[in-house]
Amino acid sequence: MAEEAINDTAVLDQWGQICEQLKVEIGETAFDSWLKPLTVGSFNNGTMNICVPTRFMRNWVITNYSERIHKIWQKKNPQIQNINFIVQAGQEPIVNKGLYNPTCRSLLKRINSTPTPQNIYQSGINAVANTNDGVLNDSLSVPLNPQYTFENFVVGKTNEFAYAAARKVAESRNISFNPLFLYSGVGLGKTHLMHAIAWHIKQQDPSRHIVYLSAEKFMYKFVRALRYKDTTAFKEQFRSVDVLMVDDVQFMGGKDTTQEEFFYTFNSLIEEGRQIIISADKSPADLEGIEARLKSRLGCGLVADIHPTDFDLRMGILNSKAKQLGFELPQKVAEFLATKITSNIRELEGALRRVIAHSQLLSNHEITLDMTQDILKDMLRSFDKRTTIDEIQKKVAEYFNISVKEMQSSRRARTVARPRQIAMYLAKQLTSRSLPEIGRKFDRDHTTVMHAVRKVEELIVEDVSLAENVEALRRMLEA
Repeated sequence: MAEEAINDTAVLDQWGQICEQLKVEIGETAFDSWLKPLTVGSFNNGTMNICVPTRFMRNWVITNYSERIHKIWQKKNPQIQNINFIVQAGQEPIVNKGLYNPTCRSLLKRINSTPTPQNIYQSGINAVANTNDGVLNDSLSVPLNPQYTFENFVVGKTNEFAYAAARKVAESRNISFNPLFLYSGVGLGKTHLMHAIAWHIKQQDPSRHIVYLSAEKFMYKFVRALRYKDTTAFKEQFRSVDVLMVDDVQFMGGKDTTQEEFFYTFNSLIEEGRQIIISADKSPADLEGIEARLKSRLGCGLVADIHPTDFDLRMGILNSKAKQLGFELPQKVAEFLATKITSNIRELEGALRRVIAHSQLLSNHEITLDMTQDILKDMLRSFDKRTTIDEIQKKVAEYFNISVKEMQSSRRARTVARPRQIAMYLAKQLTSRSLPEIGRKFDRDHTTVMHAVRKVEELIVEDVSLAENVEALRRMLEA
């Protein structure tokens, strides 16, 4: 499509006004660091393209400023419906140059080649892959997040098997495991791995037809096909793909008609030697409301679970994310966050972003432990409100059919000692109480609690049954 005619002077004036407004809103230091280097490219089909010098800066601008830029600019010029941020190194700020970025324009003309997480992002949408190459069927697939790549996935003991399985499927030209079934609790990385597989396959072999969508969207498409009596077209769409990826399949529970269609789609693709990748919050055998024959099919390939994060993995994630954002996180702050925020990776990364943004907006204030505690006090209070050590003791005792009094006793029998260790581990994971505080609740000292936490972290990697028990207890307590 040809570029739209635009008034360069008017758009330049608008961009200058936006810059001045944002400088007032976020401060001169933050503006000079993040927004001054941006340059304006072409205007195409309602979309304004903005060039950013580095991938890191693009990610930061998208996360922190893109919505605001879009909102201000749309008020000034209703023709601008979307904003694209595209990495193009070595450009001076437009406010200094006084002209559009011709290099960025020529770059945009080449974007119809294989899309990558590094050069595609539409403001307000995760990442919309260009469908001219037939890689993603945009009418079926959901957008891919450009951050969710294998390179950005931090590997630890609790997720290394799932990572290895995902990588194997993405890299293999032949079908290795079919289906690959990934499962975990909320915010532990299964969706990240799903997106990473799609990005890798797409970059490795653009000719492969990938459909990636949620179970809810599959149901919506099927119900719509039934309503409009167009099930033949629906079947053709889904049974002609090379790779079918369905996220959160647990939402098909109780939807018998949808399950039946998915079952036949599944069988058809397997028979044709096409790859299927599924994710859910439980193992196939534990999915509720799913027919036995579909459970059997889902579990007939490779099933890989992602366990709750341990301390070392949380530290690795924090340091990796901080590095991506261009900050060096003090060790004490990283340890504090890794100890206090244990529920899932999303909340951990969210806390980190809050701390970094606060430091940046206050003219590069040093990140300290006191500052971090103050910034996150509302989040830490909410964690404390979620559950108490008393509730954990009661729930664990009920689960293992012992009494709270036995749990607090000096008995060392495994039937009592193991539940006690699990309760201590969960108290450390789900509350912000210190080791001595937890120990007092069990009539133990802090070294006993420390040993229990380490022991359970080791066991959830080695013992699948124990890991499932711990995860079940966690969900009950967080519900």
